[in-house]
Amino acid sequence: MKLVVQRVKHATVKVDDEIIGKIDKGFMVLLGVTHTDTKKEADYLIDKLLKLRVFDDENDKMNYDLEKVRGELLIISQFTLYADTNHGNRPSFINAAKPDIAMPLYDYFCEECKKRGFHVETGKFGADMKVELLNDGPVTIILEN
Repeated sequence: MKLVVQRVKHATVKVDDEIIGKIDKGFMVLLGVTHTDTKKEADYLIDKLLKLRVFDDENDKMNYDLEKVRGELLIISQFTLYADTNHGNRPSFINAAKPDIAMPLYDYFCEECKKRGFHVETGKFGADMKVELLNDGPVTIILEN
């Protein structure tokens, strides 16, 4: 499982020109799943994500986590994180999990973040989505296991 985490001032996701997810301060997360991922990998990355200390404290040091700043989550499924470009110029997505594996893990990831008390907005799995965000910093962190 792989996450691209961006600290944002705000973010939205649209499907067919309709906003289906919107957050203010927090993390916009692109989430990719590979064939071997399970709930174990998801739980590990949920802990890392929610405890990630990249928000500024009163001394402008990255010291606060999402809970401390009352941040929100916008989590978008992103199979292209597993693109393989080693052979030629057209990416292969053979390392990305098929929807029957990826979708339940994506749903599990989002639900577990909600269970831990965070406001979570999502995209629509498999849809053509338009994501807009204001990256704060910019801060972008890649988490994977």
